[in-house]
Formats: sequence, structure tokens, C-alpha cells
Amino acid sequence: MGHTTNPAIFDGHNDVLLKLFTAGQATAAERFLTGDEGAIDLPSAKSGGFGGGFFAVFVPSPMDADKTFAEMTKDAYDLPLPDPINWEDAFPIVMSQAAILFELEKQDALTVCRSAKEIRRCLDSGKLAAVFHIEGAEAIDPDLNTLEVLFQAGLRSLGPVWSRETMFGHGVPFRYPSTPDTGSGLTDHGLRLVKRCNELGIMVDLSHLNEAGFWDVARYSTKPLVATHSNVHAICPHSRNLTDKQLAAIAESNGMVGLNYAAAFLRPDGKMLSDVPLEEMIRHLDHLIEALGEDRVGFGSDYDGAVVPEALKSSAGLPKLRAAMRQHGYDDALMTKLCHENWLRVLEETWGA
Repeated sequence: MGHTTNPAIFDGHNDVLLKLFTAGQATAAERFLTGDEGAIDLPSAKSGGFGGGFFAVFVPSPMDADKTFAEMTKDAYDLPLPDPINWEDAFPIVMSQAAILFELEKQDALTVCRSAKEIRRCLDSGKLAAVFHIEGAEAIDPDLNTLEVLFQAGLRSLGPVWSRETMFGHGVPFRYPSTPDTGSGLTDHGLRLVKRCNELGIMVDLSHLNEAGFWDVARYSTKPLVATHSNVHAICPHSRNLTDKQLAAIAESNGMVGLNYAAAFLRPDGKMLSDVPLEEMIRHLDHLIEALGEDRVGFGSDYDGAVVPEALKSSAGLPKLRAAMRQHGYDDALMTKLCHENWLRVLEETWGA
């Protein structure tokens, strides 16, 4: 699976745990093992050469996703951010989704990886590699005790916010057209969180942070800057996308951006509609490679959390993406870097060898 003609894709972001949790924890492992309606399950991952990635744990807000996505098909939109979620409500949901991840490991569906070496071993053997990631730090208390315990449990990546604000910082609304400069940055709690993540070896994910928060992390973090699932603002002027100035800072820190497959962040018109040609993704990749260099670009699909291009509805469709990249002229070396090698590099630097 890891060989050069068809390199396994290691991916910066999926929401499969949320999907399994929402559909019912009792049958979650079985649905993942046998195949589901969603974008990632064991059969589709195997057939598409999806080698694994960051499995996000996410506490959903009471909101209607269909209505949200419908709103995002308009020419312009600005969705109000959901209310903050308090710790007491977030914590049990995070525990439940993390338990699903560990149940999948118990059932031999995947391996929860805590080092780049473990990911590499999985890619070589064809075992699905999972990094325990939390999107939005609502389940982390102000004293950071939960962070310590979650780290011991295998947490290796954390986004301080998923758009709605937390005690640690502020996210970007789903707004088009808009810059990411939409409010104030990290709080004092947020700065302590970043520092502690640096010390422990937990990657800080910049996707969903607003621009002020981005620059706060850039100023205070000692590690490479990473946006696990974000795209190019110069192509699609969405609040969720990164400006060339932000990309320059990521490059300077030797960081990384994972290309998001979500239609609204790919299409120049910002619409959450799935008729997106794969060329549109290549356009973003080209811009990212130009801004960041060949060693700092990868994928961050947002599978099971977004409307994605028709051709890539599930991870079984990934061979089409590889074919489009080859057709565009990406050679073996670049293919391997984009598909997984760059993620391994940045994780080695962030977590230590």
C-alpha cells in the first residue's frame, strides 16, 4: 500500500467518529468494519488506499447540518456561530467518541498511533493508522488536567476551537466572502494551552482559528504551524481559508497544510455544492506547493464532515484523485510527499522522533 506507484494517503482530518457516535455507539465498530453509507469505513479505505489519518473527536452543537449546508449554497452567507458549550456537557461526549476509537482498535480495524514511527509501520503493513485528535477544546478544563490525562490516553493533536468560541480562543464563522480576520485571538487560557501542548508533544491545529488566533499561535508556539484541513484564500475567499501571508508564516515555521475536500472551501464561488472538478483541487495544491514548497503540503479531507467533490464521495474514490495528480504532472517523489511523507515529517518534528 505504501509503494510509489500508488502511495497510501494519510489524511489530516475526518469526522468518522462523530458519524459513528451520532448513529449509535453500540453498533459503531460493526458499521465501520463492514461498511457504512459514509465516506470512511474499513472496506472503502482499503479499496481507495486510504492509509489513515487524524480521527477527530468533535462535540456537535445542536444545529441542523442540512440547513447549514443549504445556506452555504447561496451567493454570499454569514452563518451565526453556535453558542459555546460548557465543560460538563462536552466532556462525556469526548469520552464516548474516544471510546469508539479505542473499540475500533480492539476490533483490529485500526491502530491508534502515538509516534511517526508507528504511523509508518501501519502504512507499510496496510493497517489503518489513526491519530487521536480533538477538534475544539471544550472538554479541556482551565487547569489543563484533562489535557494531561487525554495525552496519556493517546491524544496527539488538538484544535483550540471549532469555529464557535471556547475559553481558549475564537474561531472563524462560516462566512463568504470574508477574510479570516473576524475577531480577537487566543485568551490567556489559550496561550497556556499552546505552551502545554508544545511541552507534551501535542500538535496544535490552526484550522478554524481566526486570523488573530493564528498569529497568536505563530508568536507563542515553538513548533511548526499546522492547519490540518484548510485551503487557499486567494482562490476561494472564504473565512475558513488561509491568506498568502498566513501561508508564508507556515512555510517559515516548516509547518504544513492539509488540503480540505469540502466544496465550499475549494470553489471560487464558496458554495457547498458537490459538482467540483478535481482540477479545482489541483489548483489549490499548486498554489499551496508554490507558497509552502513541496515538503509542506498534504491532504485533510474533512471526510464525513462536509460536502465533497462528487468523484471523491468516499475514500474508495481516492484513486481518481491520484490519477488527476499524475495527469497534472506530479512525479513519484512529489506524489509520495503529498500523500503521506510530509505528514510524517511534520509529526516527527512536532512529537519528536
